[in-house]
Amino acid sequence: MGPFGIALIFIVIAVVVVVACIMLYNGIVQKRNRVDNAWQNIDANLQRRNDLIPNLVETVKGYTSHESSTLQAVTEARAAVSAAQTPQQTMEASDQLSGALRQLFAVAEAYPDLKASANFEELQQQLADTENRIVYARQSYNDCVYIYNNAIQTFPGNLLAGMGNFSAMDGFEASNDARTAPKVKF
Repeated sequence: MGPFGIALIFIVIAVVVVVACIMLYNGIVQKRNRVDNAWQNIDANLQRRNDLIPNLVETVKGYTSHESSTLQAVTEARAAVSAAQTPQQTMEASDQLSGALRQLFAVAEAYPDLKASANFEELQQQLADTENRIVYARQSYNDCVYIYNNAIQTFPGNLLAGMGNFSAMDGFEASNDARTAPKVKF
């Protein structure tokens, strides 16, 4: 094999390495984009829930005149979700809103006319469906974050992650309140 053959082998090896790096880089970008898309799904479902809350609050107001603190807590928690700037802030505000909604539904138990209202029942069902969507979207987001983080933290992705300015992302974690089992009294 002459000098031309050796040069050809080195060129082929270089091309294979470059193509492999490009494919690895593109794979990491796709994984990061999946994380971003999963976050947008969470955001869309949080917005859906936020859109339902004013109708729910107005419905409850019509039946309960002295439950203003509960309604205020729901309204403030909803505003906190809308004002959140980072995923961590959004997670915390979303957990607060879920707690405020649970409290609102507990208050509704004391008002039979409210519970019997078709409008309230429909809003409650829509919120329950939306909460389920949020749970699914969070799971999907966490899965995407896990796959992305593995891609940038293992060899050879970690080499490209440093050069390509890819950083690890945080997934959703349960709040301390969610980790504590509720006390049930009979």
